Amino acid sequence: MDVLSDVITTMRTGRPVSSRLRVDPPWCYRFDRYDGAGFHVLLRGSGWLLAEGAEPVPLATGDVVLVPHGSAHLLSHAPRAEGAVLLDDAVADPAGRVEFLCGKYRLDHTRGHPLLGSLPDVVHLPAGPGRHPELRAAVDLLAVEVTGGRDGRSGRDGRSGWSGRSGRDAVVSGLLDLLLVYMARAWFEEHPDGGWPRALRDREVAAVLEALHTEPAAPWRLEELAARVGLSRATLARRFTALTGQPPMAYLTWWRMTTAAHLLRTGDQPLTAVARQVGYGSPFAFSHAFKRHFGRTPAHFRADGSPPEPR
Repeated sequence: MDVLSDVITTMRTGRPVSSRLRVDPPWCYRFDRYDGAGFHVLLRGSGWLLAEGAEPVPLATGDVVLVPHGSAHLLSHAPRAEGAVLLDDAVADPAGRVEFLCGKYRLDHTRGHPLLGSLPDVVHLPAGPGRHPELRAAVDLLAVEVTGGRDGRSGRDGRSGWSGRSGRDAVVSGLLDLLLVYMARAWFEEHPDGGWPRALRDREVAAVLEALHTEPAAPWRLEELAARVGLSRATLARRFTALTGQPPMAYLTWWRMTTAAHLLRTGDQPLTAVARQVGYGSPFAFSHAFKRHFGRTPAHFRADGSPPEPR
């Protein structure tokens, strides 16, 4: 099990969306705080990203920006916020000299994983020869799919529209999923010395994470995990905690509860089946653990459909 993909799958709710817009200066668009993650790709021209409490970020053609925590921000032709309007109220210009692609993912941050939590409020991935070829390929394909026709141009109003191409919805949805993985991966590759990036690069810690994610229901013990990767219990516990912020067994419990919340919210399996998938032999034991972690029982969580608030 790839940990990054697993984390994104567990946090994501609903389908991602995107739109393409062509404009001419002056322009300034506001993006309010959002329960998820947003991204922008500057396809042509230049601009600026303005986030509260941060220096303006200059954007050039081909630059990609990820806003992983849904922070409020602006896109502007200049490093100032004059005349900002919501993107939905934008007046597109089919002949505009600036073109960008914007999108967003709905993520349940009550199931937020520290791997994505370790990302900064703004992840800027500048374009450049040979930089992140997989990300660039996904961006190019996505840009074509969200245009208004086969010639790669936007619709008559300067916005993306229905292209009439078979399978477009499935292709766009899949490319958006890939794009999120590639954006996060690119940042982790450029910042390998942080806690979670180091955890994924540490052979023994990564092997333990893979085991816990692949088989969360297994009756893991610290002794077994340590023997599996050839470390002493003390060494594994110390290294795992230093890199991930939690001891191995505490992480296992947290991941089981996070996975259970995802299963309860997105499926209709009986509690017995959910309990079994996350390592509990009876619905009673599972319900007790879930309530201790989230403050309410699995049945109540599933009934009201709202996300749990972890304690």
